[in-house]
Amino acid sequence: MKLAFSTLGVPGLPLPEVLRLATTHGYHGVELRAHPEEPVHTGLDLTRRTDTAAEFKAAGVELLGLAGYARVAAPGDDEPVIEEIRRLLDLARDLGAPFVRVFPGATAEQSREEADATAARRLGTAAEYATDCGVRILLETHDSHRTGADAIRVLGLVGHRQVGSLWDVMHTWLGGEQPSETYAALSPYLGYVQVKDIASAEDTTPVPLGAGVLPLTECVDVLSRHEWDGWLCWEYEKRWYEAAPPLPTLLAAGRDHLSRLLNDSA
Repeated sequence: MKLAFSTLGVPGLPLPEVLRLATTHGYHGVELRAHPEEPVHTGLDLTRRTDTAAEFKAAGVELLGLAGYARVAAPGDDEPVIEEIRRLLDLARDLGAPFVRVFPGATAEQSREEADATAARRLGTAAEYATDCGVRILLETHDSHRTGADAIRVLGLVGHRQVGSLWDVMHTWLGGEQPSETYAALSPYLGYVQVKDIASAEDTTPVPLGAGVLPLTECVDVLSRHEWDGWLCWEYEKRWYEAAPPLPTLLAAGRDHLSRLLNDSA
């Protein structure tokens, strides 16, 4: 498995500094948060997109994916959501990223069946555009669809190779799902895995990997037993927790912790 980290942990940091952190601390790739607050977002012109792709290539770091914010199950018209996904797919194609992340985002006013059908319809429509771009759309286990069992209801309806899953280990754990259950549900669709650690179920403040309560050992064991050979991406949610220690000071120890888990499960 290859290791990456998300720029959610270093909000607003210029791309050269992000790439320097990756190379200095031995990470193979980076997940970019695609948001106007960040250096890389869907408003970039073609020149900046070309320059960004060149910066990754020169650094020898892979661009794992773009973390977007489209909410595919949310109520409302389809077209604005689909257009948001298309803009993200265009950016990923131009940068050479294989994946884009979307959220479920259903609300309490929707029935489960309505939310699932809305998400599947929009993802199915966007899937054809994703095929043309050579990019895969990943539905993250998050908010209204936080478990693998939740996500599979949507993915099964879509049934398209360009639409898969992103396993966020915190949300599946908070949803009461065991890592073996999540993997069984998501394995046919799995794009990559977001790892993290938190203080407790009641306090989701990010902590160094291995210092919290999330079942990272079990997750890596499950993946290794099934010979899954994808990406583990550390999503350290510094953007939402300003008091959390800065990610750059934790990157070396985080890489070492994940490497030990991988070696122990081999």
